[in-house]
Amino acid sequence: MPTSSNYFHLHLVSDSTGETLITVARAVAAQYANVTPVEHVYPLVRSQKQLDRVLSEIEEAPGIVLFTLLEKDLVARLEAKCQEINVPSLSIIGPVMQLFHAYLGAPTTGRVGAQHTLNAEYFKRIDALNYTMMHDDGQHVEGLEEADVILVGVSRTSKTPTSIYLANRGIKTANIPIVPGIRLPPQLEEAKHPLIVGLTASPERIVQLRENRVLGLNAAAHGESYVDKAAVASEVAFTRKLCERHGWPIIDVTRRSIEETAADIMALHQAARAELET
Repeated sequence: MPTSSNYFHLHLVSDSTGETLITVARAVAAQYANVTPVEHVYPLVRSQKQLDRVLSEIEEAPGIVLFTLLEKDLVARLEAKCQEINVPSLSIIGPVMQLFHAYLGAPTTGRVGAQHTLNAEYFKRIDALNYTMMHDDGQHVEGLEEADVILVGVSRTSKTPTSIYLANRGIKTANIPIVPGIRLPPQLEEAKHPLIVGLTASPERIVQLRENRVLGLNAAAHGESYVDKAAVASEVAFTRKLCERHGWPIIDVTRRSIEETAADIMALHQAARAELET
């Protein structure tokens, strides 16, 4: 990579959706604070003609090439071209498949997109997404008992995006906002099956997020207390006391990404399920 530049081209070539490549590439790229990848994503590359366009773009903008191709002829041609123009290339799943083969001693099916088959796990995720969208922001509280997880918290604690992320992992998630002066639905406290988790954050962080939100909205619709630090601190304190009174675990999302928060919730959910099974 030229040292005078703070960016580099990153070519992601997949015979499926490219989700695996994007996740791995971004996880690694995030470790380099001073350089930014310019992503070129090529999904569903399954023919020589489709690969022609990819090779042409790699040649025009040389950079790192990562791929998840199973067709040997496509792999050979891509690797040969990268070697010819002197750019690095790597199969993301190749080394893992070799490890599996060495341990299992069984041949692979070579089936493209096998992880996206319409199996029971797929339909479980779709069902969870449908449930989560219907039970966002305190809607349809009569169905809370059907949830796997219920998130509670004041405005701007990432309840909705965390719920959607969990749903994508097959976990039915509802979320209930804690609003000053508005009583929580009795169905929440009566729920027996779901894991209930409180999300909170520092008053400073919540105020910052709320101020950014009202820039694009009618600020008067929320009232001055919406962005008043003392009022927000009172909301946070109320949330903590509520969760402590009911024994609900609390996660501070101040410095956490959605993925990190969701990982903690999934661990709590797994532990709760294991406890019920014993």
